[in-house]
Amino acid sequence: MTGIDGMGTERARCVLAPNPSPMTLDGTNTWVLREPGAERSIVVDPGPEHEEHLRRVVAEAGRVVLVLLTHGHPDHAEGARRFAELAADGTRPVPVRALDPALRLGEEGLAEGDVVELDGLELRVMETPGHTPDSLCFWLPGDRAVLTGDTVLGYGTTVVHRLGDYLGSLDRLRAMAEGTSVILPGHGPRLDDPVGALDHYIAHRRERLQQVEAAVAAGARTARDVVERVYADVDRSLWPAAEWAVQAQLDYLAERGVV
Repeated sequence: MTGIDGMGTERARCVLAPNPSPMTLDGTNTWVLREPGAERSIVVDPGPEHEEHLRRVVAEAGRVVLVLLTHGHPDHAEGARRFAELAADGTRPVPVRALDPALRLGEEGLAEGDVVELDGLELRVMETPGHTPDSLCFWLPGDRAVLTGDTVLGYGTTVVHRLGDYLGSLDRLRAMAEGTSVILPGHGPRLDDPVGALDHYIAHRRERLQQVEAAVAAGARTARDVVERVYADVDRSLWPAAEWAVQAQLDYLAERGVV
């Protein structure tokens, strides 16, 4: 997918990590956030511990004051500590803030309702669990943009840890979508039709859930059984991830007494 590296908005710029794969799409989108005319930056998701990539982010960001993580998967967070060292102004690393205390560098974390401000830039923190328990999205009101990490991707769909939580997070993002100009995802291109993107995501999840329920009614008993029926047209290299997603759907249906 062309045009991802360097894409963005007035206040956000993407530096694409060189880690493409079926799971990471074109690679991880590291986001550099800076108010127009300001010298200092916030970096979201430094990405994997890839020295050349991390140094590219430092060059793009200039003086980095803070690192934020959307969640703890290695393709987003593994390079955070090394990046904090590279971006240090003086002897102390740049603070890393995340919902999960294990990912933090410094005493401050992130939680629902937090507002991060820097030189006129404002970023509002939203807890959006589902892809992982610690998933966050960041609302950038100056650009009417939302950074979604892996909760919403630029294309394709994401792996889900807990479906009930994930559907709630999608509904929350959909409720604010009409006031949103652009989605800035953790992988793939920017989405300039937030309403359409979220409607597609929600419809896809509901459709898959119906397919899983039908597969169980037809005799499927395990996540693998369901994948063989429902994901027969999907590349087999993606079946392990599909099994994870199906198990989340089976758990969701079991919680509601459907299966």
